[in-house]
Amino acid sequence: MPPKLLFVPVSGAFGMGEYARCLNLAQAFAVRRPDAQIHFLLSAQAPYAKELPFESTVLPSSPTFHTPQVRELIQQMRPDIVVFDNAGRTAQLEAARGSGAKVVFISARHRQRRKAFRWRWMRMLDEHWIAYPEFIAGPPSSLERLKLHWLKRPQIRFLNCLLPTIAAEEEAALFAAAGAKPGQYVLVVPGGGTGHPGAGDAVDVFFQAAREIASHGIPVIFVAPCIRAPCIRAPCIRAPHGNPICLDLMPLANLIALMRGAKAMLTNGGGTLIQAIGCHAATVSVPIARDQAGRIALCAGRGLTRSTELDAAGMTLAVLGLLEDAAGRDQLRSNARALSLQDATRTAIDALDGLLPR
Repeated sequence: MPPKLLFVPVSGAFGMGEYARCLNLAQAFAVRRPDAQIHFLLSAQAPYAKELPFESTVLPSSPTFHTPQVRELIQQMRPDIVVFDNAGRTAQLEAARGSGAKVVFISARHRQRRKAFRWRWMRMLDEHWIAYPEFIAGPPSSLERLKLHWLKRPQIRFLNCLLPTIAAEEEAALFAAAGAKPGQYVLVVPGGGTGHPGAGDAVDVFFQAAREIASHGIPVIFVAPCIRAPCIRAPCIRAPHGNPICLDLMPLANLIALMRGAKAMLTNGGGTLIQAIGCHAATVSVPIARDQAGRIALCAGRGLTRSTELDAAGMTLAVLGLLEDAAGRDQLRSNARALSLQDATRTAIDALDGLLPR
């Protein structure tokens, strides 16, 4: 029987880290098991909801707030595995267990991690994946270790970061479409697609900084959904002076290739920053959500990034300063290499495969 997987990432008008993570895992699993039936539950408010390459059910808002619909879909689909990414209610997990599914929960914030370590949830979870490297998320506490020792479940894994790759010919086509050469451009990735509460204009601010950097004659690639500001959309040979080359949101493997080729990178403090560090990129990072400032401070304290605030002028100065500081860029890259973050994709896919009935 073809394996059935249901992905339930938190989704909505702000951010897309959970969706991007689940999409990458789903695509990797589909490569291993081409016969797999993969389904997503998404919010209609999510700007990416209509572009999903898998079957999906769209709800008025994030699946966490629609337990009856989630339970009904689980009962109808009867998946082998349900992956909840920062989403889910107790009743939804119970529905998954009751249908015979294995349950994976991915936590990317302290609140969700505490939730997953409640006795009731631990008894329902087969796997608990913590979506950041251990040095950021923190190792299991004494209480968490005690609970794990007592219950002997769930399996805990730190996902570090997802770093999928593309074939050499695909990479060459990507750079040709962007009109850029490896090692000669600045990559600007605000992430998400929309600003978070308190930073609603984040994408526009990042774009202003990208234009200002480009006005100094520096090639700039800006990766985000189309915004109102005038920009040049690839494919093209080159952008006029003072304009970045703009690319729409793309598969993670393509973005990783651009990270690896960037001379410097300007990004947010979410999962994109950790992926950039995994690619050994020299970064300037900006917090655009409440949980990002502490993460950036931790990475900056270890010499893995430089930080600044959400201000176009300050962001521009920080990037220009990094471009002028070859030794500083080399040190950031060296520190990132020493960290040795590994691609967690295969670990995750092996774990999913291992949960399937034999």
